[in-house]
Order: sequence, then C-alpha cells, then structure tokens
Amino acid sequence: MTSTTAPRGAIDRFFRISERGSTIGTEIRGGLVTFFAMSYIVVLNPLILGTSPDGTGAFLGGGDGDGSNFATIASTTALIAGVMSILMGVVANFPLAMAAGLGLNAVVAYSLAGLPGMTWADAMGLVVIEGILILILVLTGFREAVFRAVPMPLKTAIGAGIGLFITLIGLSNAGFVTGEGATILALGNLGTLPVLVFVIGLILAIVLHARGVKGGMLISILVATAIAVVIENTMHLGARSADNPGGFNSPPTFSGVIELPNFSILGQFNLLGSFEHITAVTLILLVFTLMLADFFDTMGTMVAIGGEAKLLDAQGNPPRTKQILIVDSLGAVAGGVGSVSSNTAFVESTAGVGDGARTGLASVTTGVAFLLSTFLAPLVALVPYEAAAPALVLVGFLMLSQVADIDWRNVEVALPAFLTIAIMPFTYSIADGIGAGFIAYVIVMTARGKIRQIHWLMWLVSVLFVVYFLADPVMALFA
Repeated sequence: MTSTTAPRGAIDRFFRISERGSTIGTEIRGGLVTFFAMSYIVVLNPLILGTSPDGTGAFLGGGDGDGSNFATIASTTALIAGVMSILMGVVANFPLAMAAGLGLNAVVAYSLAGLPGMTWADAMGLVVIEGILILILVLTGFREAVFRAVPMPLKTAIGAGIGLFITLIGLSNAGFVTGEGATILALGNLGTLPVLVFVIGLILAIVLHARGVKGGMLISILVATAIAVVIENTMHLGARSADNPGGFNSPPTFSGVIELPNFSILGQFNLLGSFEHITAVTLILLVFTLMLADFFDTMGTMVAIGGEAKLLDAQGNPPRTKQILIVDSLGAVAGGVGSVSSNTAFVESTAGVGDGARTGLASVTTGVAFLLSTFLAPLVALVPYEAAAPALVLVGFLMLSQVADIDWRNVEVALPAFLTIAIMPFTYSIADGIGAGFIAYVIVMTARGKIRQIHWLMWLVSVLFVVYFLADPVMALFA
C-alpha cells in the first residue's frame, strides 16, 4: 500500500493538484481530451507543409508532393508537440499543450519557403531565428511586461474572443458551418451522416455537462468516434470533397497499430541561408510578422486558459507567467529545428481545462499521447474532426461567459473589447483580434483625452501592430 501511495503523493505535490482542486484522474482525463481536440494537427501540418514546393521546387521531406512525405512530417510534428507539451507541464505547471501552429505554418509554407531561391532549410532557419528573438524578449522581461501592461478588460475580451474563435473552428471542422454557399458563412448540409455524428456528440456533451458528469467531454468524443467508425465501415463515405459532399472531413480510418516513425527531417535547417535570397526589408518584415503573431497568440491563449481554470490573479495574470513564455519561445526554436514550423500554445487546450484540468500534469498527458501517436498514428486517425468538434463548441460557450466581467457601458473598454472579440473569429486569427483591440484602445483613450493613462508599452505594441497589418503591402513594395 505504501509503494502505491508515495508516488501519487509526490505527483500531487509536484503539480500542486490538490491545491488547485483537482485530482490525478481528472488531469489525465483532461490531457486526453486536449489531445483528441488538437490531434488534427498531425494530419493538417503535412497537408500544408508537404504539398507546397520551396523556391527551388523541392518538397519538405522529399517526394513530389504526392503524399509520400506526409508520414515523415506527421511523425516529426507529433514528436516536437509531445516534447514541448511535456516541457510546458513540467516547467510551467500549466494545462497548456503545444504543437505546430496553424496559420504560422501557412506563413512558412507560402510566404517563406516559396520565395525564389529559398529552400525549406532556409525557411526553417528563419523560424529558429524568430524563436530566439522571442526568447530574448522573455529573458529580458519585455514580453511579460507587455502582458502585464494590458488592461484587465482587454484580457477578459481576449478570452471571450478565443471562445468564439474555437467555436467557429469546431463548427467548421464538423461541416456544420461552411463557406461554400452564396454567403460568406452558411449552414452546412444537415442531411449528411458526418454532420449527424457531430450533432449527436454535441447533444451528448451538453447533456453530460448539464448533469455535471465528470469526463463528459471525453465520453462524448469516444461515443461520437464509435458511431463514426461504424458508419464509415458500413457506408464507406470517405473524405468530404466537391465530388463527395457527404463524406467525413477526416474519415475514421484504421490500417494497423504500430508503425516505426521517420524523423529524417529533424535538424534540416539553415540558420542564415535565407539572407542570400531576399532583401533585408522583406526579411525583417517576415520575421516580424511571425514573431508578433506568435507573441500574442500565446498571450491570448494563456489568458483564456487561466480564466477558464480560475488560475488568474487579480490583474488577470496566470501563475508562472515567465516560465510559460519561456517554454513557448523554445517551442518556436524546436519547431524550426524539427522542420515542422513554429510550435506554439494551442487554444484547444481549453477543451481539457473545460473538462477539469488545472495543472501541468494534463499537458504531460497530452505530450505523452503525442509521443505515442508517432508509433500509433492509425489509432489517432480513428478520431474524426466531427467527433472532437463538440468539445470545442462547448468550451467556446464556457469561455464566452467571461464577457459578463466587462463593463459594456464604458466605451473606453467596451469598444476595444468588442473589436477584439469580433475580429478574432471573423479573421480566423487570435493575433489580428488582439491587434485590433489594442489599436482601438489607444484611439478611444486618446479621443477621450486620457493619453497619460495609456501605458507606454500599449503605445509601442499598437504601433507594432499597425506595421504588422501593413506588412503585406510594404513587402510587395520592396519585393
């Protein structure tokens, strides 16, 4: 009996599990919920990085863009995500998992690697440089100082905006909302079986949450996955496409259990190679764009997670802020070294927090699941988007409830908060929403004659965001 309780006690003390009102079982369950909610990155990262040639016509991981390089990119994506998520859990003790950032990987694939003469190694070298610069900003205290300079209502709005953002991700991944109609967004085809899987999963998640059932989100994911597997193996719907609109967004497939991972792209980066192919102005703006998006995506995500987990202090700051930011900065470096693009905090971590996770043990659990997925990729492929999406929608509801803490009668905070919340989902970017809110805050406070009440860092960051929003036309001018 002693031998079994001692390790549990050590784990509890290290992660402060009881102190934060959680249990080891809850943390492990929450970590698994987060993994299932974000495991799609193992599939999507190869689709983005593996299908676009670099400036020399070569494809990352070899091949000719026909998918033969996907397994290498997928296994390395899972490896880096696993290592960084475990590091976040152990060093920062925060329920925040990491992986290759969507959006950031698109910038690397289409804006960096595709430039004339640029190789994939050169592009990944720029990602490493970006990570090193952010790490320097953290170690000098600048990144944390910016975070603490943000007014509390804006921090609250960031969390609420991310709630809408991940709701849109969930609805879109499930095919419940689509952009294929005559309008910008429209209701998907509710007559398809994959959307029915999502609806069943969402109803189950809502019922279990309303009844206070522990592990409700994980249960809904597993039940929806089981239904999807039965449907796919009997109806053979396949992947959704223009020719097959009734298919799954990510069909549940199974082709075996254990596969030996291929990490051949690990370490394939050239730190200074890009300097030979692009102008200094273009280089600076590209690195700046990557850095600013990475910088504020994580800030918004950790506020949202801290708020949902009730871990923020009176000023809206999560515990061990500096450690969180250090690990996140190292994630950008690791992503470049691993040739899988910058790794950053994943907003889907809120799914695990919504299911009760409160400590770094959840992140460690997610990380271990990612490491196992390098060998057990077929098992990960069993969970379709339609089965994981209900957890994101339910967590979006939980996070949006934070808007009650904003004084909507005070235009000085209400208008910037509104723009922050609205622009995140409408631009599909956390950083864009934060930037719009910051700039609006400075404008409104100036218009109200309260310039002296604006923290100088808010001025600085707002100016940087103006440059960020104008980066594309400026780069086109100097191309």
